[in-house]
Amino acid sequence: MKKHIIAACILVTSFVTISCKDDVKVVPVDAPIDTVKTEVVDTVAAKKLLLEEKERLAKPYNDTEDAQTKIEELVTKAAAEGKHVFVQAGGNWCIWCLRFNDFVQNTEELKEVVDANYEYYHLNYSKENKNEVVFNKYAPEGNKLGYPFFFVLNGKGEVLNIIGSEALESDKGYDLNKVKQMFLDNAPKK
Repeated sequence: MKKHIIAACILVTSFVTISCKDDVKVVPVDAPIDTVKTEVVDTVAAKKLLLEEKERLAKPYNDTEDAQTKIEELVTKAAAEGKHVFVQAGGNWCIWCLRFNDFVQNTEELKEVVDANYEYYHLNYSKENKNEVVFNKYAPEGNKLGYPFFFVLNGKGEVLNIIGSEALESDKGYDLNKVKQMFLDNAPKK
C-alpha cells in the first residue's frame, strides 16, 4: 500500500510539473518504486535550440508564389523529361519540413535519385497563404497526415500517391533508407 501511495504522489507531481516542463515520463502506479526514473527537459532551452536550428536551415517555401501556376509549369517540364513532380507540402514554420528539405538537399545519395526522377516543389501552407485551392485539388485529405506530407504527380498532373512523413522519421531527423526507398518507389518507370 505504501508503494502505491508513493507512486501516486510521484504521478501527481509529474502532472503538476508538466505545466513547466515537457517530456515528463509518467510510470504506472504499480511500478516498483526503486525503478521509477523521470526525465525532465528544460523547455526554455529546448525551444532555444529549436529556434537556432530553424534559423540555420534553408527556407524553401514561398508564401507569395502562385502555386497552381508553378505546379503546372513543373508538370509540363516533368512530362518533357520523363519525370514526375514531387510536392513537399508544409511551410517555413515547420521544423520537420525544413529538416526534410535539408536532408534531401544535403544527402548526395538522395539528391541524385531526386534529380534523376523528379521536379521538386515546396507547396506552402501558412497563415499568410494556405493555398486552399491547390491543396483541395491535389490532396484534400493531406492535412490529416501532418506536415510535411508529400504527393507525387505524373506528367499529366494526376496524383499518383500521397505520402505521410511520419514513417520516414528517425529520432529528430529522417531515415536514409526509408526516404530513398520512398523516392524510388514513386519514381517514373523507365
